[in-house]
Amino acid sequence: MQMQMASGFVLVFATVVLLMHLGVCRGGKVGVCYGRNADDLPTPDKAVQLIQQQNIKYVRIYDSNIQVLKAFANTGIELMVGIPNSDLLAFSQFQSNADTWLKNSILPYYPVTKITCITVGAEVTEAPNNISALVVPAMQNVLTSLKKAGLHKKIKVSSTHSLGVLSRSFPPSAGAFNSKFAFFLRPMLEFLAENQSPFMVNIYPYYAYRDSSSNVSLDYALFESSSEVIDPNTGLLYTNMFDAQIDAINFALTALNFRTIHIMVTETGWPSKGSPKESAATPDNAQTYNTNLIHHLINDTGTPAKPGEEIDAYVFSLFNENRKPGLESERNWGLFFPDQTSVYNLDFSGRRQGTVDMNPNTTSSSNGTTWCIASSTVSEAELKNGIDWACGSGNVDCSAIQPSQPCFEPDNLVSHASYAFNNYYQQNGATDIACTFGGAGVRTDRNPSYDNCLYMTFGANKTAAANSTVSPSKSSSSSYVQAVSTSVFVGLLIASFTFL
Repeated sequence: MQMQMASGFVLVFATVVLLMHLGVCRGGKVGVCYGRNADDLPTPDKAVQLIQQQNIKYVRIYDSNIQVLKAFANTGIELMVGIPNSDLLAFSQFQSNADTWLKNSILPYYPVTKITCITVGAEVTEAPNNISALVVPAMQNVLTSLKKAGLHKKIKVSSTHSLGVLSRSFPPSAGAFNSKFAFFLRPMLEFLAENQSPFMVNIYPYYAYRDSSSNVSLDYALFESSSEVIDPNTGLLYTNMFDAQIDAINFALTALNFRTIHIMVTETGWPSKGSPKESAATPDNAQTYNTNLIHHLINDTGTPAKPGEEIDAYVFSLFNENRKPGLESERNWGLFFPDQTSVYNLDFSGRRQGTVDMNPNTTSSSNGTTWCIASSTVSEAELKNGIDWACGSGNVDCSAIQPSQPCFEPDNLVSHASYAFNNYYQQNGATDIACTFGGAGVRTDRNPSYDNCLYMTFGANKTAAANSTVSPSKSSSSSYVQAVSTSVFVGLLIASFTFL
């Protein structure tokens, strides 16, 4: 009996280890906000292709546009759909309006389009009109519609808030909701608790720094602080503004006895450009904030008040949106320009370094060095063909992108193709034509090297060999990607079940 129990335990343990290595347990979810307040954006189909190429699995949209919903069909991407503030009156007044909207705007596309959440209204406390009282009745009607369709267990209902819903956020332990919003907040919190829906909040350390730079350091806002801020009431130590703002919400919920409600960050980010008075709005700061944010979330760091607790967050925003009003920064929160080139370097896998620069910048660096990397706007088939050709007929040493080698992670086509393309480019004189790959290759003046993965430069062809810890081998098979994935899977299976 003990032997059977031991064998059973080993089997369960091995299975858990296997699942972890296959990426099932990945910490907090990191998504992106796909806003469309612009007149120069790519079509929804192209936007979704870009999202897939970046391996983004969670997306928030702000309405139920039919073309957008169709574009996400059969992608497996989890979609958060918004009901705008302008519709709250209709949704709150009549159940039939919510029923009709669900019938016409959601049910025809579900579940082929993987809708997992509906946000009813957005930052209503910031709206110029007093619409806060409409939110909970509208949420209730949407939930009733979902119940009629049998989807209330599969699609969550909530509403998003700004941090302005608090009357106080510092120190975090003193976090408290503004009493003037109590008339709708308490019923909403009761709704969320009863239906196990998250409290959604938009967190922007950028604004805290911009508006109070004498009290908030830039490093603290960017997750870069080497010092700690102590909460005098609890003794908890904070190294970044994001955690402090999340915990202010946590303590505000606790004060009203809603300890079990999970917090979801529905917007956060950093602008890459601003007006002359917005000196912190730079590509470098935006890259630093979002890179550190993603790393913080996927590693289940949690917050000082709730260490280890998963936090889901959506980075704002996918594109720069040129029709947004306000200061220059308002139009420059995007990860990508409308032409789908990247504003700066970001990898949603959570790596601190080594993300691949998708911006086709042909300007040479100060010493004239350029590299060739894969474009983020081409299809997977084009990337696969490029890798197969470079690692085969192109005579490139691709051993460094094999499993367990220095350039295997991040394990995605863009990263692997970038390494293979650059090797070919450098081995063939670093000329323009050596970086074409049928339009899949682009030149950059930023060194893509990271950790122990070193990208060679012209005249230094031995760099590739330094990356490898085993005898070099080349992959010329047309099933390169499948071979890599299969080898990892089989290896883990063998390792796990050796214990049985």
